[in-house]
Amino acid sequence: MAAWTVFPYAGDYRFDAASVTKKWARLHAGDLEPLPQDPAVLQAWVHFHNGEFQKAATAGQNLGFAGTCVASKATCVYATYLEKHETRRLDLFLAVADHASHLTANNPDNLNGRYWRAYALGRYSQGISVAKALAQGLGTKIKTDLEYVIRHAPQHADAHVALGSFHAEVIDKVGSLIGAMAYGAKKDVGLTLFEQALKLHQESSCCLLEYAHAMLMLGGNDMMDEANQLYQRAAQTKPIDAAERLDVEMAKAQLND
Repeated sequence: MAAWTVFPYAGDYRFDAASVTKKWARLHAGDLEPLPQDPAVLQAWVHFHNGEFQKAATAGQNLGFAGTCVASKATCVYATYLEKHETRRLDLFLAVADHASHLTANNPDNLNGRYWRAYALGRYSQGISVAKALAQGLGTKIKTDLEYVIRHAPQHADAHVALGSFHAEVIDKVGSLIGAMAYGAKKDVGLTLFEQALKLHQESSCCLLEYAHAMLMLGGNDMMDEANQLYQRAAQTKPIDAAERLDVEMAKAQLND
């Protein structure tokens, strides 16, 4: 595996197994990942929360199915925010989708296996163009996985965010009529999903950031003020770990554009 770009704020987060365990509920309020009992899996999560994404991904991959979710999250966060080479980004997302599919096939009760498959395919779709991805049938797979997760875990805030983004992306690319008829994508449903996500996880900088993106896709200049308010809220959020720091910095960058 080629060396990944280093987290730009290395050293700002100094979690260990004890502090990750103590703050687990807050750290995983969005994805509801259960606290691992295996010390090796927990250590992989320590690497993740400190911004050592490649270490987290490698450690998770070496742990088999027990480490798939930490490897998936580390890879997706890295690919979304830090990988600059588009081909490598897409390859990373496809790898996550593949590994998450194996987890889901072998452990169908692991809801985050479905979530990470959907998330990775969603990011991959953005990279190849949403219209092309829809033509390949990826939209149906993404929507089905996310709806399954929400149905079985109604408190899963991150799944609400991802599904809200799906509705916005589809409508932005194919329009409201075709989006609704062909893919079940609806503006009001998308916005409601984001509102539900914020109720579930009020401190989610990720939700605020993606909600703002969705507003711009769905309303353009008409929703610019609302989107900027969300960017401002995200930028003012105090990040608890490396992943949230990347969300906050992205929100600041959007405000400065």
